[in-house]
Amino acid sequence: MTDTGTAAPIFSLQVDDHLMIAHSLQHDFFGPAQRLHGATLTIHASFERQGLDEHGVVMDIGEASQLLGQVLEPLRYQNLDEHPDFAEKFSTTEVIVHYVALQLAERLREGHGLRALTIEAEENPTARASVRLELSA
Repeated sequence: MTDTGTAAPIFSLQVDDHLMIAHSLQHDFFGPAQRLHGATLTIHASFERQGLDEHGVVMDIGEASQLLGQVLEPLRYQNLDEHPDFAEKFSTTEVIVHYVALQLAERLREGHGLRALTIEAEENPTARASVRLELSA
């Protein structure tokens, strides 16, 4: 196989999970979502690196899935209105993906070689939000 560019290609690995929560968004801006309601979010975590590691992967798929599950577990079936990490915040999909991304970035081991992490949440089949964090490799 011949590499046609001078820079190493950018690879990504995506793993998925889901999260069931309850919350309310206490502001007129949110209309009927001001009332307590449930939401099931499909969460996509994408890990990005320049080139592949010595094993020919971005990172181990099992490790990526496990790390995402560890981050989501404390939120599963919780009312985010009562969760201390969401106190004084609107628990919008955007705020949730940012929280998940920060928690996941903290759990990634040093020397992982990753350059970025993207978390996307599908709120319903026609709406999604995401955040991309640059990481130090």
